[in-house]
Formats: sequence, C-alpha cells, structure tokens
Amino acid sequence: MSELARDFTSEDAWSFNAGTHLSAYEVLGAHRSAGSVTFRVWAPNARSVHVIGDFNDWQTRSEYSLAPDPSGVWRGNFEVDAGQRYKYRIQPTEGAAFDKADPFGFAFEEAPRTASIICDLSYDWGDGDWMANRGPRLALDAPVSIYELHLGSWRYEPGGYRAIGKQLAEYATEMGFTHVELLPVTEHPFYGSWGYQTTGYFAPTARYGSPVDCMALIDLLHQAGIGVILDWVPSHFPTDAHGLATFDGTHLYEHADPRMGFHPDWNSCIFNYDRNEVRSFLLSSAHFWANYYHVDAIRVDAVASMLYRDYSRAEGEWIPNEHGGNENLGAVSFLQELNRSLYDKHPDIQVIAEESTAWGGVTTPVDQGGLGFGYKWDMGWMHDTLQYVAREPIHRRYHHEELTFRAEYQTSENFLVPLSHDEVVHGKGSLLAKMPGDDWQKRANLRLLLGYQWTIPGKKLLFMGCEFAVAGEWNHESELDWPSLADPNKARLKDFVAALNDVYRSHPALWRDDCTADGFAWVIGDDSSNSVYAYLRAALDATPVLVVANFTPVPHEQYRIGVPLAGTWIPVLDSDAVEFGGSGVLNANRETEPVQSHGYDQSIAITLGPLAISLFTLDTSTSHSNE
Repeated sequence: MSELARDFTSEDAWSFNAGTHLSAYEVLGAHRSAGSVTFRVWAPNARSVHVIGDFNDWQTRSEYSLAPDPSGVWRGNFEVDAGQRYKYRIQPTEGAAFDKADPFGFAFEEAPRTASIICDLSYDWGDGDWMANRGPRLALDAPVSIYELHLGSWRYEPGGYRAIGKQLAEYATEMGFTHVELLPVTEHPFYGSWGYQTTGYFAPTARYGSPVDCMALIDLLHQAGIGVILDWVPSHFPTDAHGLATFDGTHLYEHADPRMGFHPDWNSCIFNYDRNEVRSFLLSSAHFWANYYHVDAIRVDAVASMLYRDYSRAEGEWIPNEHGGNENLGAVSFLQELNRSLYDKHPDIQVIAEESTAWGGVTTPVDQGGLGFGYKWDMGWMHDTLQYVAREPIHRRYHHEELTFRAEYQTSENFLVPLSHDEVVHGKGSLLAKMPGDDWQKRANLRLLLGYQWTIPGKKLLFMGCEFAVAGEWNHESELDWPSLADPNKARLKDFVAALNDVYRSHPALWRDDCTADGFAWVIGDDSSNSVYAYLRAALDATPVLVVANFTPVPHEQYRIGVPLAGTWIPVLDSDAVEFGGSGVLNANRETEPVQSHGYDQSIAITLGPLAISLFTLDTSTSHSNE
C-alpha cells in the first residue's frame, strides 16, 4: 500500500477523534512500505491487540503486539509480505480473546473465509478523458439512463471483474444506457444479501477478483463512455463475528441500546452516528471509493432507516431524541456532512438517496437546511405506477389519479424514477408477471410502462433483465435467462428499450428541464374514461415532445389533442410498432388544424394504438405561432 502509507500524525488523531477525517484509510489498516507493514486499528477499549496471520502461523506472539495510542488507535510495524492474510486478535477487558478482520482492510479472502489481505492498490488508469469531462454527464440538465445490476447474476463470464467489465461496457453501449449502477460490491460475507450486509467498507468483494480487477472494470466502462454508480450502505452492518459488531468487546461502531443499535428488519447493527470516530470511518469509506475507484456517484441505501429512530419500530421500541421527536439527529448531521464534503472534494460526482418517505429537503443544499443529496429515488412514483399498471385496464379509469398525482410533487426534489431490483424479488414476480392480460397484452403493457417511465420528468433506472422481460423474478443464484432472447418477442422488447434510450438522449426536451416546472405540462390529464394521458416535455432551446399514452387495449382513431405550436408534428417513437412486438397501429405526420382543444388554438387528430405510448416532435421548419 505504498501509495497510501504515511505517518499517523497528531492532526490525524485529532480529526479522526473529532469525526472530520475524510481519508482515515491513509493511516488506519495495513500499509506496506520498504518491505514492512504498519498495522493500525481503532480499539480504544481493548486490553491488548495482536496481529495474527500467515506470517506467524496465526499465533498470539509478543513480537506482533500493537502499542496503544491516546486516540484509541493501536499500532505496530512488522516485516510482512504483500499478499499475506491477517486478522487482529483482540483481548477485551473481560472474557476471552477473539479475532476480527480489519475494518480498514483493502482486500479480503473470498467468503466464507474472512481474513483481511495485505495488498497494493497501484493501478494504471486509462480513463483520463472521462474523468476530465464526467461532471456534466450526471448533471440535473443531462440525460441520465441507468442500468442497475448485480454482478454475480447478470451474466456469468470466467475472468471476474475484468471479463464482466468488457461485456458490460459492450452491452450498456449497445442498449444506450449512460450509466450502470452496481448493487454493492463492498465485501460481504453472505452472498444472499446482494452486498447490502457489508463488512468490508474499503474493499471490493473477492468473489470476482482483486481490488485492481475491480478498478479495471470501472476503467473499461469509463473508456466506453459509461458512468459507474456504486450502491453504498452506511445504514447498518451485519453481526458476523469477524466484523464490526462489538469490535473491541464493547459496542464500538453501533449503539449499545438495541432500541438504537439493532435493526429489526435486517437483524443487523445500526451505526452510532453520534460517535465521532464512526463518522470518520463512514466518511472515509465514501471518499475512498471516489478517490481510489473513480466512481461517478454513490447511491446511499436505506436513508429513511437512518433518518427515523422509530423506523420499523412499535411504540416503546425506540428512544425519542433530546427534543422528544423521532428524528435521528446524529444521522441527519452525518448525511449533511457526507454530502457537503463529497461535493466539496469531488464537485463532478453525484450522491443519490434511496429515501422512501416525505422527509423534506432531501436534495436541498446543506447551507439551505437540506440533506444535500444530488438526487432522490422517487419511491412513491414506483409504488403508484406499478399499482396502476397491475390493474386490469377496465378498472384503470377508477384510479386515474395514481398517475396524475405525481405532477403535484415532481419538482419538489431532484428525482430519479426507478424500476429497481426491489420490485422483482421476494415473491413480487417479474415486471412482466405484474402485467394483466394475455401474453401480447402483458408485453404491450410493459412497453407502455417503460415508455411512460422514460418520458416523465426524472432520471431513469431499470434493473437488469427488465429490458427483455425475463419471465421469473430475479434469482441471485443464477444468471439472467439470456437464451430466452431467441424468442423474437423478448428481442423486440430489448430493441424497444434501446430505441427509447436513443430517442431520449437525442431529444433534450425529455431531460434538460427534468427538475424545473418548465419541463412538463399536462395536455390531457382528465380523460379517465379512456385512461388516456397526454403531456408535453419542453426545455429552453429544445424542440418540444408530445407524449400520448393509451392505458387500455381499445384503439382510438381521430383522437384530437391540442398543441402549443402550429406546424407538422412528426411521430418519433411508438410502442405499438410491429418491430417492437406491437399491432402496428401507427401515425403518419400530422398537420395542425385551427381547431381549439385542451386550451390550445391548434390541434392534431391522431390514432391511439392499444396499450401504447406515442411520441411526437415538431418539425421546426414548418412551425409558426398559433396567433
């Protein structure tokens, strides 16, 4: 670790204990330099700490004992080679000694083994052009289309991170996605947690290779023009014996009181955000991935569980804060410092919140009293929309507001609209399985859903397999059913998603004003009897896009729609096209007529295909004012 190794100074000790250290990984953990390794571990309540490993036959030996520091950090320097495994043997003040992996370990054995590994993070990056220009690619006024995936079950490829990176770069480029989001690759002992039960906050999982192999994956994606978003879990951690729980014999990283320190949903420990050294640990982890792995965004998991002391708890199972409220004030200030510091040090990245409640100001800057995130997942949209499209079309007229309601709040935060892994697991079935009707209608409904997602305000996220309508829900133990693409209907849906991405990226009206009131306007929001919706996407200096969605299997001819500008309106994408598996009810160019409709002096009469969404744009060479 020569590129990280340096002395543990008094300034380091002060900032680590003060909760403001952003690069504690430079001084804690195992750092190799000039043939020896310096070990440092925070264990303030231990009676003694020894390093054990391959180099001393995993025995407690006095020559490998660490010396304590007033900061609570134990340290020692020994002649140890790179690549060797190690742990800390901690003797608590009471009871027997136990062994712990390094909280700041940069590499680990592949599970179920749990030792840390001394390693070198030197890597020759080739993504200089990307890094120099990546900031605008995740900006609020940029097209952002994210492919979410779990590395272990996306597509099996011998060769781990590097081989997956090559395939993924090719596939994401083919499909037109701008970014990929990786379910947590931070080291985790239980594969079935998908990475959300993290033990190694500074190490990529060894399941797919070494740390530099993981860097190579990100490098390959960057060189292909694809950004990388990392799922990161500062909300809780597992109770595995080798991990952070009761690390030095006391509740060091977690609250001692289970009403604050134990998560009932996930049987895991909750970080003590009021403890300064824990804040330094988590802040350093986030900055580490930005610094050493070049991630373009960090998606913070389960923010709601951090914000509320009573999250998933009944009366009497939680402790109010000092003001008597249910807010976790330590978590609030931690998240604010996380965002403030990341945007200060890395102004060209984004921090994204998975936050499922109505907490105000999630994406409001910290200096204005908000949490300071760049984007927030719109979980309400996901719930309402999936509830609506799961209904039989004949019943949708009675639930029209499940789609129109979002317009009431869609600019209250900087939203990202997700159809994520959480919606295709735990008995929920695949997206295709949620759709009503026969096989054709199911596929038409799915195309309609995706077209709707891609055309409303907000950045886009789609989980792997949804782009070609996998039949069953996601199973992390097996790869996606790629052979099913031999079915033309699967291949056509995949082609539709690629076409959506192409149209989306090439029409700035669909993304430039995602987060302002100017970017969206209803044309038809009240035709519940036909379950038809029409809206305009617009942006400054961008040609407007008219979107019309028919959520019933009944076609409509000569359906009149008002438009703001006279001229020729050209169809640019239709989900009912035969090439995408539709019935072929399409539109040709439509000339406006001076017929008032929907508050406009000009209108066009179009054909609405069954369970279809149609996009039109104005031929600017023919346009003129309605006046």
